[in-house]
Parts: sequence; C-alpha cells; structure tokens
Amino acid sequence: MAEATGKLLIATGNPKKIEEIRAILAPLGIDAIGLDQLDGDFPEPVEDGETFEANAAKKALHYAKLTGRTCVADDSGLEVDALGGRPGVFSARYAGVDGPREARDEANNAKLLEEMGSVPDYERSARFVCAIAVAHPQAGILIRTRGTFGGTIAHEARGTNGFGYDPLLRLDDGRHSAALSPEEKHALSHRGQAVRAMASRLEQLVASNERLLA
Repeated sequence: MAEATGKLLIATGNPKKIEEIRAILAPLGIDAIGLDQLDGDFPEPVEDGETFEANAAKKALHYAKLTGRTCVADDSGLEVDALGGRPGVFSARYAGVDGPREARDEANNAKLLEEMGSVPDYERSARFVCAIAVAHPQAGILIRTRGTFGGTIAHEARGTNGFGYDPLLRLDDGRHSAALSPEEKHALSHRGQAVRAMASRLEQLVASNERLLA
C-alpha cells in the first residue's frame, strides 16, 4: 500500500470513529485518513490518563511521533451523574469484556442498565464527552478542544445507528442518540462539536504553515 500524503491522520483503530470524524471534516475542506491507510504496524499507547484530555493528548503525540505526521486523536466517553461521573475514561472497557467491539459495547450497555436499575428518572442525567488533541511530531500539541452532548440514561436501548452507549442516551425530544441520522448526529454530538472547533483552529494554522499536513 502506498503511503498517503497531504492529509490529517485520524489516530484511532475504531472504524466508526474514523467514519464520523472524516464525515465532519469533509465539508470543511480537510482531508483525513486512518491508520489503516498507512504502511507499518502502529502499536496502541496505554490509555492511563485520568481525564479525557490527557488520553487524547497522549494518543495524538504517540501516533504523531510514530508516523511523522500531524495527527488528531480523541478520547470520549459517557459521564453519568448518579454514578459519580462513571464510566468516564473507562467507558470503552467498563464491563471488563474483551473481544469484538460490538460484544464490548453490548456488555458495557448491559452493565450500565444494571447499575442504573433503581435510579429514578429525575436522577438519570448524563452526557457524552469528547476531548480532541492535534499533535505535530516536532512541535507537540497544537490544538485541544472539547464537546459535550447531554441527555438522560434510558431504561432500555433503542436505535441502530451509532455505537457505544448511543442506544441508551435519551435526548430531550425523546429520541435516543442511536436513532439520529448520521447528519443529525454530526450536527449535535460531542464529537461533532469538538471536531468542528478543532477544524476551525487547524485551518488557521495551516494557512500560516502549509507543511503541517504535508
């Protein structure tokens, strides 16, 4: 596979995240590729940060140095008020289940529903959080942004779009996050907010230094 050039690298192995981020960036005129479009083996860093911001920065710097490219990385998850902010940075591995992403998502959702079983409706507030970092292999962290997308934890999963905890987050209009169309989700979601803020700042940086995405 020939190495792609002139594009922002999305530093994640999650194909659904790559699809979401690329779709949000495309109308803004920023081309992006995933790690799977580069030659080489890129081991994942240990995500041991205590905040979404710390993990996003660690991933962005890790892959920027490995690939020699400007990289964008995100760390995202669900904060549930009744659980003291859990699962938080442990959202992806909340149930402690290994295996395919779909199996992990199902186990995580099942655990959350079990833990929230006796929590009344008025105490089920929650939000998705997305922290994004853009790193350059020599200059380090260039950009940090954050987005949130709030609602309540439903009593059952609904919807087939999205991934992770999307089927459980109930919005103010009664729909679940997983019932939104891709276009609606990009416009409203935590990741959409963080990516658009990042893209605006990246455009300014590229205007002054075109080699950032070389």
